[in-house]
Amino acid sequence: MASKIKKAVLAMEDGTWFEGLAFGADGKSFGEVCFNTSMTGYQEILTDPSYRGQMVAMTYPLIGNYGVNHVDIESRKPFLSGFIVKEYCKHPSNYRMTQNLGDYLRKNNIVGIEGIDTRALTAHLRKYGAKKGVISTTDLDPKRLVKQAKDSAGLIGRDLVKEVTCDKPYHWTELPYNLDKPGEKTDSQMNLSVMDSKTAGIPIAAIDCGIKYNILRKLTANGFDVTVYPATTKADVLLASGAKGFFFSNGPGDPEGVPYVFETLRKLIDSNAPIFGICLGHQMLGLALGGKTYKLKFGHRGGNQPVLNTRNNKVEITSQNHGFAVETESLDKSLVYQSHVNLSDNTSEGLTMKHKPVFSVQYHPEASPGPHDADYLFKQFREMVEQNNRL
Repeated sequence: MASKIKKAVLAMEDGTWFEGLAFGADGKSFGEVCFNTSMTGYQEILTDPSYRGQMVAMTYPLIGNYGVNHVDIESRKPFLSGFIVKEYCKHPSNYRMTQNLGDYLRKNNIVGIEGIDTRALTAHLRKYGAKKGVISTTDLDPKRLVKQAKDSAGLIGRDLVKEVTCDKPYHWTELPYNLDKPGEKTDSQMNLSVMDSKTAGIPIAAIDCGIKYNILRKLTANGFDVTVYPATTKADVLLASGAKGFFFSNGPGDPEGVPYVFETLRKLIDSNAPIFGICLGHQMLGLALGGKTYKLKFGHRGGNQPVLNTRNNKVEITSQNHGFAVETESLDKSLVYQSHVNLSDNTSEGLTMKHKPVFSVQYHPEASPGPHDADYLFKQFREMVEQNNRL
C-alpha cells in the first residue's frame, strides 16, 4: 500500500521558509541549516557525528537512489537534526541495499523534507550565512515556525561533544563485511591492525569527540592498535595508558565550547607525545596553543574542497565538514606554521608545530565520502610515532 503524502515545512530564523513533502520521521526538529555539496555518500553524511545540532541540505538533486546498508556507516547512529533534499528516491536499486532511506530515517527518528528548491536554499545560505531552522511535519504555520526557529538554541558556546562521545574506553577491531552478501561477515574476519611486522600493534589513544569509523579503520590499517577514549578523559589517564601517540578526532559544534578537550591536548603537548588531529582536533590544537577560533559564514561541507599543501606546493582535493576555523593570526608563529590553506577562502586547513611531534588538518583525509588525496597523513602519523618512540 502506498504511503500517504504528507506536507512538511522548513522555516528559518530570518523569515525564509519552504513548503515540501515529508519523508522520514514525523514531528518537529530544530538545528542550524547547512548544505553539503557531495554527489554521493549521503549515508556517511547522515552518520557523521560532526552534524550534531545541524540540518543538512544536499545540493545534489536526487538522494536515496542506492538506499542504505549496514556497511557504509560512520558511527553508531545518525546524529543530525534533519535532512533536506530536492528529490527523494522512493524506489532505490543496489545489490548492497538493506532498506530505503525514508525507512532508515524513520527508524532513527530523523525528520526529512523533500521537494523544495535546494538551489535557492543553498544560494540563500551562501549569501546570508547558515541559519537556525526547524523542519515540521505537524505544525505547518510558517510564521509560528519562524519564531520558534529564532528562539531555538544555536551552536555558539554549546558543548555538543558530550552528546556524541563514547561512554567508556573501547578497543577498536575492524571486522569487514562481505560486500557480496550484505550483513554477513567474511570467513577471514581479519584484524586490520596486523599490517606489517615493523609497525603492527603500536598502541595509540584516540580521543573521541565524535569520531568517524573510517578514521579508526585508517589508523588500524596503518599499523596502530587503537583504543578509543571518551572526550572527557584526563591527560594523566591517557599518559598512563601506555599509548605511544594520541589522536584527536572530528566532532560537532563550537570548539570553544569544549575547553576540557583542548586543556587535555595542551598537557599532552607538554609531554612531547606525538599527536595528530583532524577537523575539531585541528581546532583544538589551535586553542591549545593559545589561538582563537571563529564561525565561518556557511562553512565547508563536501567532497570537492581544494587545499594547498604549503610544504610541497601541491593541491589536494579534500572532503570537509566544518563550520568553524582557526584564526591563524592569533597563533604564535615561533611555535607553529600553517601546513595547509583552503584555496577558496584562504582559511587554515593544517597546522604543524615546529619543535614538537604534533600536527593537524581541518579536512577529512579518511574521506567517506570523498577523495583520497590526503591518505598519506595516516602514514605520516605512523612514521612520527615510530621516530619518537624509536620503534
